[in-house]
Amino acid sequence: MSARLHLSLLIASLLLVACRSDPVHYHTLTPLAASAAGAEHLDNELQVERVTVPAQVDRSQIVVRQGTNGLVILETDWWGASLADEVQNALTNLLHVQTRGRAKTSLRLEVQRFDLVPGQYALLDSRWRVRADQSSGSAASELNCRSLLQTPAGVDVEDLVLAQQTNLRRLAAIISKASNTAPGHCP
Repeated sequence: MSARLHLSLLIASLLLVACRSDPVHYHTLTPLAASAAGAEHLDNELQVERVTVPAQVDRSQIVVRQGTNGLVILETDWWGASLADEVQNALTNLLHVQTRGRAKTSLRLEVQRFDLVPGQYALLDSRWRVRADQSSGSAASELNCRSLLQTPAGVDVEDLVLAQQTNLRRLAAIISKASNTAPGHCP
C-alpha cells in the first residue's frame, strides 16, 4: 500500500472516532417496586388528574443545577418520557390507595421547583390539590397544600434520580394520608 493510502485510512479512522457520540441513557422516576403495586386497579383510587413542571426542566434531557444560578442540560441522560409524564406516572403507581368510600378523588400537582444538585440533594417543591367529588350532589371537598421535600444525593445522575424517587415516594405518602383524613387539614 502506498503512503498516501495509509494516510487516507488513518485520517478516515480518526474522523470516525472523533464523530462517535456517547450513548444516551434513559432514566425513570417510577421505581421498579412501584410498578408491581400499581397492577391492581381499585375503582375508588386517587386519580392523578394533571401534573405541571417548571419550564426550565420541562424537557427530555435531564437538567441539573450548577453553581448558584446555572443550569446544565445533560445531553446523554434523558427521561424515559417528558418530565411531567414521569412525575405523573410515578405518582399514579405510588398512589394506589383506597380513599375510604369516596366515589371519585382526584389530584392536581403543580411542581414549583424540581432541582437536581449533583453531590448535594434533589429537591421537590410542589403545590397540590386533592378533590373528592360527592356523588350525592353536595359540594365537592377540596384540600390545597404545599410540600417541600429534599433528599441528599450523590454526584451521579443515578443518585439524583433515586433521591427524586424518594421525594416522590414521600409526597405520595403525604397525599395519601391527607386524602384519608378529615378535610381541610394539610399534613
